[in-house]
Amino acid sequence: MTSERDGGGGGGSVVDVAIGRLKQRIESGEFAPGHRLPPESVLAGELALSRPSLREAVRALAMAGVLEVRRGDGTFVTDLRPERLLSAIGSFLDLAQDTALDEMLECRKVLEPGATALAATRMDDAALDGLLERIERMRTLQEPGELVREDLAFHADIVAATGNRTLQSLVSSVSNRTARARIWRALVKSDVLAWTHQQHMDILGALRARDSLGAFAAASRHVNDVETWVRERLAVVREGADGHEIPPPE
Repeated sequence: MTSERDGGGGGGSVVDVAIGRLKQRIESGEFAPGHRLPPESVLAGELALSRPSLREAVRALAMAGVLEVRRGDGTFVTDLRPERLLSAIGSFLDLAQDTALDEMLECRKVLEPGATALAATRMDDAALDGLLERIERMRTLQEPGELVREDLAFHADIVAATGNRTLQSLVSSVSNRTARARIWRALVKSDVLAWTHQQHMDILGALRARDSLGAFAAASRHVNDVETWVRERLAVVREGADGHEIPPPE
């Protein structure tokens, strides 16, 4: 059996490999519409995948309308009707065709690190404690929409500490325009909670130290990593690379 590590000769990330192997079973008819998938531990063994990679693949295919996760009941292959799949991929295609998103991501990269550096010189202890509370609250969240809302509030609190209302308005406008892409990322990237927590703690540490340069660097790293991930995934959608990210309707 082909292992997860060698990717089956198809290249791409281990998650792309996991998605491809699941899709192959569905397309061959082995997992027919209405079929309940085997337990995670069993299926991971059958597909020679790690359980985290399989979990992420299931999440992506559920978003695409191919699988349906029923809490307490298991994961099922949907009826695979074209209208279901077209509806599911609509939000992805909207993102891919939104040329303004590229500009918004660039604007965020320009604005947020500078605002964070400025906040390092102006943020009081109460505001810093409030940021820590938000970070800890984010660790308890599982629903992607809630996680992103709390993330937006975390960064908004930092910008608010600058006392510059024009800057607040600019950053808010850009952040809200990129929220859908960030929710998408929270849905598909399995380690997003740990990743977000660490980078937010890095930002908070620089702010507590009143280190403007460190705050700028930490915020830049955070924004750049999000931007890179979103751009890479959107490139797959735009190019229709083997349908790994969004399986096309029949």
